Amino acid sequence: MKILQINSWTGRIKDGLSRFIAEGGYDVVCIQEAIWSDDCNDYLELYVDTVDKLARMAGFDYVFKTPNYGVKTLGGDTKFEIGNAILSKIPFVDTKSKTLTGEYVVLGSVEDSKNRAIYDCWTAQKVVLSDKLAIVNYHGYWQKDPLGNETSVECMRKVADLIKDDYRPTIMCGDLNVVAESPAMRELDFMQDLTAINQVKTTLRNVRFVKDVACDHILITDELNCKSFNLINAAVSDHQALVAEIE
Repeated sequence: MKILQINSWTGRIKDGLSRFIAEGGYDVVCIQEAIWSDDCNDYLELYVDTVDKLARMAGFDYVFKTPNYGVKTLGGDTKFEIGNAILSKIPFVDTKSKTLTGEYVVLGSVEDSKNRAIYDCWTAQKVVLSDKLAIVNYHGYWQKDPLGNETSVECMRKVADLIKDDYRPTIMCGDLNVVAESPAMRELDFMQDLTAINQVKTTLRNVRFVKDVACDHILITDELNCKSFNLINAAVSDHQALVAEIE
């Protein structure tokens, strides 16, 4: 299986992100800061690469979206949503979303969305592929300090429980917003952190960031084997992409 982990930066590198994913030959893609709309998608795609566009261009038949918040647009008659998404070419036999802290809200305007405290909701999602493998996708609780805080640990513990509750081999992906040395990552010590094993120094791009922080991770349980792991500094987001081939 070839899996991609990417924070999509709300798809604002229009056409670049969709081409990157379409050309990658991925079986599964885990996305954070994904964007979509159920009632104004055509309008939204004039400006950004939506989840539906990514799936359509790359031939993903199975899409699971979990919103963290919504934003009203076009005079308040419609809305778009931002959250996590899993795209797959392998059928889902089960899907689950879990709210870790906060609650879903619909904001009145794009201006409101610039105030993080208004929509401080963080979720994780889980899919089961063909009843043989589980995929977990989580956009980690954000703190300015990449070591996180007590809430970072509490949220990660809930994600760990989501994984431990399943007997299946599991791959976890996410912009976890913490580095491998953080207390929060100790909740996942039962998994192999491919970002740490491969001594990745940063997963950020210098379009916005100057500090080296390896906050994007792919983790696997011991039943699985990583055949290859690559960091791709593509001009499609403010984060770099992680790609792993898992056996």
